[in-house]
Amino acid sequence: MSSFPSKIKASLGALVLLALANAPASAQEPTPAALNYAKQIFLDIGVKASLDQVIAGMASELEHNVTATRPELRDALRETLIAIAPEFLKTEQGVLDGGEKFLASRMTEQELKETAAFYESATGKKFVEAQGATMGELASLVRPWREQLSTDILARAREEMKKKGYSF
Repeated sequence: MSSFPSKIKASLGALVLLALANAPASAQEPTPAALNYAKQIFLDIGVKASLDQVIAGMASELEHNVTATRPELRDALRETLIAIAPEFLKTEQGVLDGGEKFLASRMTEQELKETAAFYESATGKKFVEAQGATMGELASLVRPWREQLSTDILARAREEMKKKGYSF
């Protein structure tokens, strides 16, 4: 049920929230207008769609795990998961509201307005579209780099520890 691009979007959403966690907080509660701009930004960058994919992915994983040992349950389980999905989709609104409030508390209303305008512009829409492919490419570049880095760090740590009389 989940696809590679949706995983990229989910990663992007997580990266946005992580970046926001490191941003300085403003001293005031966000205004309703600021919250509306944050909501629009979240829609434009695909946060809601990413959260939808979390639920779909978990349902798909459950279906796969159960039917691996009980294949006769496939149709009934799929029907059940489709029937209960709306119940869980409702729960994501609290996550969205919290994220929007968090974003709105980290930026001024004007900054949010400008950011929302950017994402609504042709350039902003193109950026969001390109971002998915860019993150996919970055992931393909990071994977081998990370593997090499892991090997190199281990080798260097062993080398330095050996100088101190330790080995592992």
